[in-house]
Amino acid sequence: MDWGTELWDQFEVLERHTQWGLDLLDRYVKFVKERTEVEQAYAKQLRSLVKKYLPKRPAKDDPESKFSQQQSFVQILQEVNDFAGQRELVAENLSVRVCLELAKYSQEMKHERKMHFQEGRRAQQQLESGFKQLENSKRKFERDCREAEKAAQTAERLDQDINATKADVEKAKQQAHLRSHMAEESKNEYAAQLQRFNRDQAHFYFSQMPQIFDKLQDMDERRATHLGAGYGLLSEAELQVVPIIAKCLEGMKVAADAVDAKNDSQVLIELHKSGFARPGDVEFEDFSQPMNRVPSDSSLGTPSDGRPELRGPGRSRAKRWPFSKKNKTVVTEDFSHLPPEQQRKRLQQQLEERSRELQKELDQREALKKMKDVYEKTPQMGDPASLEPRITETLNNIERLKLEVQKYEAWLAEAESRVLSNRGDSLGRHTRPPDPPASAPPDSSNSKNRSQDNKESSEEPLSEEGQDAPIYTEFDEDFEEEPASPIGHCVAIYHFEGSSEGTISMAEGEDLSLMEEDKGDGWTRVRRKQGGEGYVPTSYLRVTLN
Repeated sequence: MDWGTELWDQFEVLERHTQWGLDLLDRYVKFVKERTEVEQAYAKQLRSLVKKYLPKRPAKDDPESKFSQQQSFVQILQEVNDFAGQRELVAENLSVRVCLELAKYSQEMKHERKMHFQEGRRAQQQLESGFKQLENSKRKFERDCREAEKAAQTAERLDQDINATKADVEKAKQQAHLRSHMAEESKNEYAAQLQRFNRDQAHFYFSQMPQIFDKLQDMDERRATHLGAGYGLLSEAELQVVPIIAKCLEGMKVAADAVDAKNDSQVLIELHKSGFARPGDVEFEDFSQPMNRVPSDSSLGTPSDGRPELRGPGRSRAKRWPFSKKNKTVVTEDFSHLPPEQQRKRLQQQLEERSRELQKELDQREALKKMKDVYEKTPQMGDPASLEPRITETLNNIERLKLEVQKYEAWLAEAESRVLSNRGDSLGRHTRPPDPPASAPPDSSNSKNRSQDNKESSEEPLSEEGQDAPIYTEFDEDFEEEPASPIGHCVAIYHFEGSSEGTISMAEGEDLSLMEEDKGDGWTRVRRKQGGEGYVPTSYLRVTLN
């Protein structure tokens, strides 16, 4: 079935229908255009959202990036960003393949439709013109017939009239004959015009207009097919990105499954473990008894000369980390401002970086040597002397890096020993310490007096007001006695209260300088970092000789 046969008389209907089809095509193009704007705005908002929540600091500088929770969140943000990219791809495909192509096709269809309807209207105008000519010839024929009949009647009346002259009768007959001849010519013209019009009309309704209608039908069907393909592009653009979007969603699921609470707890430990031993019990300070002991870290002592020892603030007790205030620290090259465990890790990182740099410089040195050998063997390739500055610079860098590696290795070894000693202290903290030696400690008056003499020679005697002043007074931090060189270092495994003459108190986990080894009597002479020298039980120490 075709329009030319079935809708031969529905010219206006076809005109409205084809116009509606083109309007529908334009509406769909406009819809897709607005859809692309929605997709672009959605993708832009997603990217802005991702940018807002992405970490501002690089991963290597952000401790939070080590937690699986943070890593999973960053991965989800990256997947959302990739998802936004797919939405932009959908918008781009729809804009190019639908909006631009269909808009261009719509213009072509409008031009083709205009041509077909112009052709149809010209055919209608030609047929109407032929019909007007037919009507004119018909009216002329009708008029001539009436005139001929009237002239015949007049001639017959005069012929029967006895009063009429012969001349009048002849004239009337000639007039009737003329009119009859004119009527005959009009008849022939009308017949010819009628035949021509019927031929044109048949051509118009059975050939010309059906062909135009069939062309319009073909055009409209092509438009509908193209529009259907445009409908398909809408889903095809989505289907193209479905695999990537599925991977994005799968990546989000993998990121969700990657959250490891136990591992994050371990990471927190690794990041913030200080390596310090837990503080020991707070000592009881008996103020009811005369205090004739050597000064200790946990109590106020009175030296042998009877004068109270002046100690600066913060030296009387070991730090109790959970309750201490965070003071502003000064960053040092050996990271000694950090807790032992963190210091060890930072030193390990620095050592690895220096080792990598050293290896890189060594490789560069070898490469320069080979290049120099090639230049010496083949002078046209280059001047060997031109490499000397680079070789010298590389050798200097190697020496510098070797020194730094040695320096960091020494610091790392010291930090690891501190960490290990603190771990041992923590394990043995609540065990019962062994009994001190039954024998009295050796007479350390020589070393003590020497230390006291040096100290007194550099100090002026305290006035009466000075003795009565509060003992927690500020003093010059730079004033220190010049100690003898230690022969090693040791760590206090247990707390010891130096209550007898010649002994010194020490806190559990405290680092001490070894001044004299055990002579077989069970006592070892040590020096505290805060100042003060004395004997402590050897069994209370973990000793490391230089």
